[in-house]
Amino acid sequence: SRRLMRRRSTINLVKELDAFPKVPESYVETSAFGGTVSLIVFILMALLTISEFFVYQDSWMKYEYEVDTDFTSKLKIKIDITVAMKCSSKILHQIQNRLREEHSLQDVLFKSALKGYFSDPVPQNDSTSNSQNACRIHGKIYVNKVAGNFHIILGKPIDTIRGHAHFASLIKNEAALNFSHRIDYLSFGNDVPGHINPLDGTEKITLEQNMLFQYFITVVPTKLHTSGVSVNMHQFSVTEQERVVSNKKGSHGVSGIFIKYKLSPLMVRVTEEHMPFSVFLVRLCGIIGGIFSTSGLFHRFIGYFVDIVCCHFRLGADQSQEVSHC
Repeated sequence: SRRLMRRRSTINLVKELDAFPKVPESYVETSAFGGTVSLIVFILMALLTISEFFVYQDSWMKYEYEVDTDFTSKLKIKIDITVAMKCSSKILHQIQNRLREEHSLQDVLFKSALKGYFSDPVPQNDSTSNSQNACRIHGKIYVNKVAGNFHIILGKPIDTIRGHAHFASLIKNEAALNFSHRIDYLSFGNDVPGHINPLDGTEKITLEQNMLFQYFITVVPTKLHTSGVSVNMHQFSVTEQERVVSNKKGSHGVSGIFIKYKLSPLMVRVTEEHMPFSVFLVRLCGIIGGIFSTSGLFHRFIGYFVDIVCCHFRLGADQSQEVSHC
């Protein structure tokens, strides 16, 4: 009997600590306004729950920046460019033998004669000539991770103590010059499937003879980590400039195609992130609880306001009846 009394006292104590008391149905009063608010609340909860589920299913990219400390590895440059001059032309600088990068000269590019891509000058109608009138320069090289440049230029190249020079004055047939070109592919670093580089498919056509095309490239090392791929790559941005070289008009320079690149000292780390399931549950509980609390306060405030207005009208009606009765 004592044990039974202790159990009952313990149960009664636990009942007093109940934060969710049950109200008997006989004391509950329903109304059309309350039902309307409840319906709106349930619809809003369903919409927000569905939207939160889509947010949970989605992913986003996190960008972090750090200093690139890898200076010893080589950087791969892959190029495929077509120039509107014959490969056998003496005025076309032999880029496959003179791809110049600081501290190194490498013989790794190839030339292929092409027909019909460009001509000199740019044709206004179809040509029936069978001659090869364009030169495709393509291949890949590995260079040190320092700033450098490579170019297609007229004149005979000569290496000096102070740098790289060209005897452009030896070219007599300037009418044959045509630096119209198309860059089919230019990339730095490892190839990434589906990645489109800024200069891919770039085409420049000019009717001028002494044309200078310049591409200033900034290469940014990037580490990409997603659910499907993890790769070290190199993105780059480019600024393009072009002008006609005319020493008489003060526009000095050397006609040709110049591609100058430099490497950024910062590395970008791109990571694909997802919402954890625990965070999803917490956010979902916050949405449901917040809607219930807000709707309850809103319902009570409207009910309190309606009661005040109704009481005011009732008091006014009672006072008018007393005056008329007197």
